[in-house]
Amino acid sequence: MAKDQFVSQIADIETDFPQWYSDVVLKTQLVDYGPVKGTMVIRPYGYAVWENIQNEFNVRFRENGYSNAYFPLLIPMSFMTKEAEHVEGFAPEVAVVTHAGGEKLAEPLCIRPTSETIIGTMYGKWIESWRDLPLRMNQWANVMRWEKTTRPFLRTSEFLWQEGHSVFASEEEAEEETQKMLRVYEEFARTCLSMPVLTGKKTEKEKFAGAVATYGMEAMMHDGKSLQSGTSHYLGQNFSKAFDIKFTDKDGAQKYGYTMSFGVSTRLIGALIMTHGDERGLVMPPVVAPVQAVIVPIASKKEGVLEACRALKEKLAQAGVRVVLDDSDNSPGWKFNEWEMKGVPVRIELGPRDIEAGKFLCARRDTLEKCEFALDGAAKSVPALLHEIAVNMYEKAKKRMNERIVNADTLEELLDGVNKGNFVRAGWCGCRACEDKVKEFAQATARVMDGNNTAKTCVACGKKSERTVFFARAY
Repeated sequence: MAKDQFVSQIADIETDFPQWYSDVVLKTQLVDYGPVKGTMVIRPYGYAVWENIQNEFNVRFRENGYSNAYFPLLIPMSFMTKEAEHVEGFAPEVAVVTHAGGEKLAEPLCIRPTSETIIGTMYGKWIESWRDLPLRMNQWANVMRWEKTTRPFLRTSEFLWQEGHSVFASEEEAEEETQKMLRVYEEFARTCLSMPVLTGKKTEKEKFAGAVATYGMEAMMHDGKSLQSGTSHYLGQNFSKAFDIKFTDKDGAQKYGYTMSFGVSTRLIGALIMTHGDERGLVMPPVVAPVQAVIVPIASKKEGVLEACRALKEKLAQAGVRVVLDDSDNSPGWKFNEWEMKGVPVRIELGPRDIEAGKFLCARRDTLEKCEFALDGAAKSVPALLHEIAVNMYEKAKKRMNERIVNADTLEELLDGVNKGNFVRAGWCGCRACEDKVKEFAQATARVMDGNNTAKTCVACGKKSERTVFFARAY
């Protein structure tokens, strides 16, 4: 199949980005639609990305004192009503089980939209003394939020995620942990997803239901829209008081703990697709790519070619490269285009002439450039190339994001900025009415607040600015 035939299977990324996204996730077999509206089936190629994300995060979580645990999917409705702001925030999205075993349940059970309530209940049972603190646990689980408008990975009724939950003896410790785990997310986005992000505090309107403060991580997609890619929440004593999370302090007094939580989801897969993808399909960040290198034999019927390819595959696998050998009956050109659409970072071509010269050809997915390496040095050259690709992908995405952050002093300038696919930095007086006015006028929301408060006046009312905010349209 010719290259243009492969490309013609997906919509044009510049003129119909939403359709491009839908085409790519289906045709590369990352995902398929589930039989229940709003659900998705994550196929092996897509799930391998999620497993690599999990593996990378687990290393980081362990380094920060977290242990993995698992909590129930079903939560008594009475738990959800203990924290008023929390239940109000999630009520429209909660799926409720009312019957089981052919009988009506005495108490309805909600399918977890998040786990603060069930985890808070268990923490209240387990924590007795200051010696039990800090308590840090992480859960990998599925959650359900009954979304009206859905799109695979970005927003589905059921999705997979990670949620960490911690309890501390002091406000200072909990607040510091909240910001520390946000920094862990930021480092992960940079080094594992090659994805630049903006981080900062959310406005009251945009914070997590039940939180004292929420800090977010926002990534710029190809079309200039923002995607919330991770959040970290300082919960204060809101959930401690609701779920009786108390401890006896060193002075013998009974005190409520201070809690925080943080989470990312399979939305990260959507983020990397929409950050790095191009007109040919996926461009996978090497660290989380299911396949980091694919070997395509050239003139595979000739003596010694497949043997040399298998030997190279073994050498790369021993060096820690996730490598496959495509020895199918399809033509080399067909294979080139298929693996290119799947976003494999490195394609290796090896034929009789290469073997005779003691070399192999590499094609980079990020730049589409080709380079040669010696066969006897493959165990070092390919991992080094993967690292170079990861760095280049980050720098390219960072440059694009920086070029598309603009300033605005008026609503008209803000509207012009988001219409052109930019993030807009603007002043805000702190008034909810002005935040609502921006959304009504420009269909843009406050993503995160800029730590450098450089704006002088509010973009909506012209009064003195209290905070500088990044506004954008968002998924």
